[in-house]
Amino acid sequence: MTRAEIWNAVYDNDTAPWVIGEPQPAIIELEKTGTIRGRVLEPGCGAGEHTILLTGLGYDVLGVDLAPSAVAYAHANAVAKGAPAVRFEQADALAMEARPDFAGDPPGSAPAFDTILDSALFHVFGTEPETRAVYVCNLHAVLRPGGLLHVLALSDAEPGFGPRISDTVIRESFTEGWELEELRPARYRGRVPEGAPESVAGLEISPAGLVDVAAWLARIRRL
Repeated sequence: MTRAEIWNAVYDNDTAPWVIGEPQPAIIELEKTGTIRGRVLEPGCGAGEHTILLTGLGYDVLGVDLAPSAVAYAHANAVAKGAPAVRFEQADALAMEARPDFAGDPPGSAPAFDTILDSALFHVFGTEPETRAVYVCNLHAVLRPGGLLHVLALSDAEPGFGPRISDTVIRESFTEGWELEELRPARYRGRVPEGAPESVAGLEISPAGLVDVAAWLARIRRL
């Protein structure tokens, strides 16, 4: 199966632990800090909750995802929330630099975005250093100098679900061409994966089947 087909299946079968019907509390609080500015890109937007949130608050934001099923889900989600004008597109986060409307021509000559919001995409590449490097290069190509990248990623500091990473992975991934301004512990809210209670042993699960797990929240400036 291709990467897109794998992610399509998650949405088609409604098994995505990150689809919780609302934005991440950490992202809601992040928006209040005033560090999301200008034209905003959300790669790996999934169900579209943050793109919907930011659009409703007046931001110029585009949500993109590799999986057509995710984009369809996000569009339907926006319509259901009374926000049909929210913008979503299918795009591969590992090939954004090839889009002149994102990165200019030649790639990186005219980055289009002032802020990038990555909620639970970066950690997917946590065990794939080469793929992660490609992703970071693509982020650099589409983010304007001085722009900010915000990363909310699952942490390996305690039990949880999904791919989890250490703070070292974030620190070592953003070196040349970047300045790591802040990296701190946070929480990530997800649905408890069916049949996997051991992965969240000891954590409080809400009556709705939601659990807050350890995460990292990073603010990284593109030089």
